[in-house]
Amino acid sequence: MYAIHTEGFDAALTLTDHIDHLPDRKRRELARIIEILFAGVEKFQATKLSEKRSAGKILKVILYGSYARGDWVEDRVSGYRSDYDLLIVVNSKAFAEEHELWEGIENELLTQQLSRGIDTPVVPIVHDLNDVNEQLSRGRPFFVDVARDGIILYERPGHPLSKPKPLAAADARREAAHYYHDWSKSADAFQASASFLFERGDLKEAAFNLHQAAERLYHCTLLTLTLYSPKSHRLKLLRSHAEDLNKGLIAAWPRDTRTSRQRFELLSRAYVEARYSPTYKIDAHELAWLLEHVQVLQEIVRTVCKAHLSFDSAV
Repeated sequence: MYAIHTEGFDAALTLTDHIDHLPDRKRRELARIIEILFAGVEKFQATKLSEKRSAGKILKVILYGSYARGDWVEDRVSGYRSDYDLLIVVNSKAFAEEHELWEGIENELLTQQLSRGIDTPVVPIVHDLNDVNEQLSRGRPFFVDVARDGIILYERPGHPLSKPKPLAAADARREAAHYYHDWSKSADAFQASASFLFERGDLKEAAFNLHQAAERLYHCTLLTLTLYSPKSHRLKLLRSHAEDLNKGLIAAWPRDTRTSRQRFELLSRAYVEARYSPTYKIDAHELAWLLEHVQVLQEIVRTVCKAHLSFDSAV
């Protein structure tokens, strides 16, 4: 059992035998991650004068995905490793949308990972309790799966999740098909734009458009398979969620060399830096490699989504 004590912490927080399927080092990492999470909230709220902004509370921290199921992967040969997927449930929409807070916590988690304080990447998403319960009442598959299979690492008493309601298969398929058509079409447009700009030699603009193509392909996958995708532009987060759903997507991005990892990072940074930073650099060789792998991603996404929807080859 790992107890975490943080100043201002008014509820018992332990990691107990409900995650005894994880090695000790993983339990210690999760304890450290939760410590960082609550310390980040305390630090943020200590600087806010507004009573409304300091009233935010974390109600639950739920581990879901591969580490909850017990099928996580750490492949030293390919370089692929599963992330910790965490759903942070808070008490208000305003608190869930405190972007400065949550981005600061994500940056601290990344710093810990780079310094080897934490070995396993962390992918947190934040939703308020009303939103989660509404999604459960609508039978959204992602939230139903989290409620059913997730492991609660922390919870404040008195804030239960709603009982999931079933979603008619025909309605789910109709909505998923709508998402597939819209998002795949948008991804195609951005990919075509990236190729055109690459041929013109406008490399930074091409990188931004290619980021948008990849982002849309991941949103397409997540929405088609689960009717949910995080409202995020972060490719690492979207990639992690999508690959957890279908391991076939892993093949789009080699991780076995430092060069391949750095190139994916270039694409990840392009959303902001290719537009606004004069120091962002990408050469034609790097961009050609990224174009090739986004094309691979597109083909895998098409296969995965069509299989899920039982589309025929004419779609």
